[in-house]
Amino acid sequence: MAHTDHQTMRRVLRREIAGTIGLLTDEHDFRAMRRYRSFTFDNHTSYLQQVEALLKTRASQGSHTAVALFDPQEYAEFCADTGLDPDVQSSRTRFTAELATTGPVLPYEGQPLTDLVPALVDEAVRQATWEYASTLLARLGACASCGEDIGRAAFTRASHLLVRILDTAGAGNRHLVCSVSATPETLVSVLHADEDDRGAIQLDEAEALEFTTVLALGIATQSPGGLVMRTSAPGTTDRVYGWRLRGEGLEPLTAGEVFDAYCTDIESGDLISPESDVDYCVPPDLGDEGQTPGHRH
Repeated sequence: MAHTDHQTMRRVLRREIAGTIGLLTDEHDFRAMRRYRSFTFDNHTSYLQQVEALLKTRASQGSHTAVALFDPQEYAEFCADTGLDPDVQSSRTRFTAELATTGPVLPYEGQPLTDLVPALVDEAVRQATWEYASTLLARLGACASCGEDIGRAAFTRASHLLVRILDTAGAGNRHLVCSVSATPETLVSVLHADEDDRGAIQLDEAEALEFTTVLALGIATQSPGGLVMRTSAPGTTDRVYGWRLRGEGLEPLTAGEVFDAYCTDIESGDLISPESDVDYCVPPDLGDEGQTPGHRH
């Protein structure tokens, strides 16, 4: 009887343990891991099927599982830094535990792996974009004339602009894109701001932080860039408008400029048919908040 009670308690405790699975999302990363003898999978498709089956099993047992993006290069560097043998299963477990606290991680909530993988990759890109933009901002240092921290001042400025942009938007859900031309490639950040039943705006904090950081980088470096807003509400036509970065402020785009941006293929330059039921228009007036301040670093 006591033995049975112990088994029951262990099963209960097992459901209390939160787990993390390090996922190899693409074929290239999967092949990179196959150089380790202890990694016994030989087919990426089969590997993904087994992972999904395991996730479903754990969920059916009431266990919570998070999925982390497993990067073979980062894994090799982790093992080199910690003195671990990369060709040992326990080393992969250690690395995955590290990812649970530092890397891009999403909870498994029963969604198909075909939905979870793109979301996980997007989360990784978002985190990398934020880290890169934050690093560049920190390197700017202090203003030579006033001693103010340029990155911190630009972040404050970007925060005020974002609040003003969201406040002046019409009712409904908001989809905002910010792009900044940086070296070696353009940084792009997306922010979703949806209204709840009471009309209050709901933001993802991590998404908002990344968006504000990218906008701040454009302001601080006065790099070419822009913002485009799309608002959607039931029973109304979607509205699309935007601004270009100009100094430390925003300059409204004309309706024609917004139309051209939306209806031109970025890679080929070919025209794209405009969407139906979409109004390409001039943005709301941001007032003094949208103007370039008198002092520039």
